[in-house]
Amino acid sequence: MMTQDYINLLTTVQPKPIHTEQEKQKMLKQVDQLMAIDENELTLEQENLLELLAILIEDYESRTVQMPQKASPNEILIELMESNDLKQKDLLDIFGSKGIISEVVNQKRSISKSQAKALGERFNVSPALFI
Repeated sequence: MMTQDYINLLTTVQPKPIHTEQEKQKMLKQVDQLMAIDENELTLEQENLLELLAILIEDYESRTVQMPQKASPNEILIELMESNDLKQKDLLDIFGSKGIISEVVNQKRSISKSQAKALGERFNVSPALFI
């Protein structure tokens, strides 16, 4: 059952299938606003909306952007690291320890919301890529 808070969020944002780049940009702005909220203060309703928006953006991009194959958030990170000539140690400020970076790169650990936000800022891409 939907809570009133979630209904209010859905009414405000009005998520729907994305058909244009302009609609995608509008959804990305909503994602950025949700990602700006401290992870500890994010409500369950906001988390659900963030996940829904990420799914809608991913769906649009899968239909419009030609990618060789579907890449996981971890694979996207690896590609960005390689293309920017970065080593795992260069991301210590985001992940906090060599062990966590290693687990993410080896796909044994997923990327957290706060890490996704920091990676989005570091690589100048949408944090939704890492969710």
